Amino acid sequence: MNFLFQISTGSPVPIYRQITDQVRLGIASGRLREGDSLPSVRSLAEEVAVNPNTVAKAYAELVRDSVIESRPGKGVFIAEKRRIYTPEEQARRLEPALQALLSEAMSLGYEASEVLALVKQGLAAWKKPATRPDSAPKPSTHRERHE
Repeated sequence: MNFLFQISTGSPVPIYRQITDQVRLGIASGRLREGDSLPSVRSLAEEVAVNPNTVAKAYAELVRDSVIESRPGKGVFIAEKRRIYTPEEQARRLEPALQALLSEAMSLGYEASEVLALVKQGLAAWKKPATRPDSAPKPSTHRERHE
């Protein structure tokens, strides 16, 4: 598997979180699939020029969440998808992000129908397996003001 990690050292998001987020998004978008291999800790650390402990921390979190698995002597692989959270826990984990999205959208003056349309457009872009999030079409920001 040739998955390209992109790390931004100037980002307020910690580097280990950038790694975990990119793996999760790679899986969600279909760019990473069950059984795909990931670089070793040392290899990824060298590739993105970060401390190996940072990569190890990211991988440890992903292993803990059953996103990846380490096979001794073979490497690190995307784990078989299994439900590790109850539906209630999934909703609880999603709630802060959902509230942040809604708060921002409403403070910018979006109508509920506009927010739904943007979410649907964003989801459609993620459903295309060959589409990378950074090259996916951006949701339209043009909208008529109803004032």
